[in-house]
Amino acid sequence: MSKINVAALQLAFGEDTAANISAVSELVREAAGKGARVVLPPELFESPYFCRVEDERLFATARPTAEHPSVLAMQRLADELNIWIPTSFFEADGPHHYNSLAMVGPDGKIAGTYRKSHIPDGPGYEEKFYFRPGNSGFKVWPGPDRATLGVGICWDQWYPEVARSMMLMGADILFYPTAIGTEPHDPELDTSRLWRRAMIGHAVSNVVPVVAANRIGMEGDQRFYGHSFICDERGDIVAEFGAEETGVLVAELDLAAAKKHRAAFGFFRDRRPDLYGRLIEDV
Repeated sequence: MSKINVAALQLAFGEDTAANISAVSELVREAAGKGARVVLPPELFESPYFCRVEDERLFATARPTAEHPSVLAMQRLADELNIWIPTSFFEADGPHHYNSLAMVGPDGKIAGTYRKSHIPDGPGYEEKFYFRPGNSGFKVWPGPDRATLGVGICWDQWYPEVARSMMLMGADILFYPTAIGTEPHDPELDTSRLWRRAMIGHAVSNVVPVVAANRIGMEGDQRFYGHSFICDERGDIVAEFGAEETGVLVAELDLAAAKKHRAAFGFFRDRRPDLYGRLIEDV
């Protein structure tokens, strides 16, 4: 395990599922052509971010993992291109619905599924209407060159407990597919700065690279503001987009250096789990 190329995709989405998946597929191919071994699309890329509103008709767009068009398309691509694609999708499991991610491996098979643990509920982000809280627990997966990949989904990225849990499970890189934009209740609130700072904080306090992929464009009265990025284990940005670019971010991460720096900082050596009981108590 030493150096590895990773990618984040940034683009806008419309009402045509096939067109959305095709646009993502084109960028996945571009990322693979640039040497990326792990390619991260944004959250729920099969459609506009439907959680802006509560509409019971939209439950019909959910599919089981093995039948979801986004997952099937990424399986074909991963097999063809010999890459890993963490694939976000709207999952139906019997009567239950989840905001889920399938870790698609280079053989085209699904290495496992993670169900989003933290479900937001607020103006423009009414996910509790659609999704049950995930019951999968946090997940990491063995990836290329013996690197271990950890993935949270959007709202998960604000929680230091998620990042630290994945690190304790052996993660070498943290990936966060996202759909975040303007706040309908407060036009003056620019959460893009906070969003990046939260994840950069995870990078610094865990000495781990972070990859974040967001969507762009207007959807209803919300503007999704992009700012996808890749940072290294010190929180330094090594690749980033602004609010409007469509494309692929690719960066080389030195995981051997990150591991060395992580040991030297002593954050994991000096942990005091015996004092952290309050963290698992209800407020």
